[in-house]
Amino acid sequence: MLGSRWKGASVAVRELDPNRLGDHLDRLYRAAWAFCGSREQAEDLVQDTFLRVLGRRRLLHRDNDLGYLLRVLRNTYLDQRRTAQRRPEPVPLDEALALGDDGVAALEARAVYAAIAALPAGCRDALVAVDVLGLSYREAARALRTHESALTSRVHRGRSQVARRLRGEQVEPQVKRAVRRSGPSAPGPAASGGSTGLPQARRCARGVAT
Repeated sequence: MLGSRWKGASVAVRELDPNRLGDHLDRLYRAAWAFCGSREQAEDLVQDTFLRVLGRRRLLHRDNDLGYLLRVLRNTYLDQRRTAQRRPEPVPLDEALALGDDGVAALEARAVYAAIAALPAGCRDALVAVDVLGLSYREAARALRTHESALTSRVHRGRSQVARRLRGEQVEPQVKRAVRRSGPSAPGPAASGGSTGLPQARRCARGVAT
């Protein structure tokens, strides 16, 4: 590990190991899906992100690997959005049901990621960092270059908006019942720093994505 000076402070600098990128593939794919609202576009986004990262040597200042990769993923997504100038198109119901053996879980995953993708950018990015990638609030705030208090507020608003959107979605009755059963106190990942307000469908989405 190299010692360096960055913005006047003594900060440890290290190089991102390209051989370890595969360790983060699953979580980055889920994050990409939450950005795009589409599995297919998520695959392209992750591929483009890896190509961008591998294009030159990457030095990390205080970031962990996942936080840094989240920032590159987000920047790549924003570049693609500016180029495309359109939102992802809805996925047909029959395609969602064909994603796995459990059609309801597949449909829940589609609904959750579409709901996250439709959030305002600040809430979407915060929810992707904390609830999809599993970063702590401190790690997420650092990755997104914002204050932890602001990020916490965005996560709370994002969770509430996703829960309301899912309850209002015109999806199969089984999905809506699963959302109601889960309630606002469904536990989130340990790394997120506490319980979440998202319904059970968010946890199902993680399993379907992998």
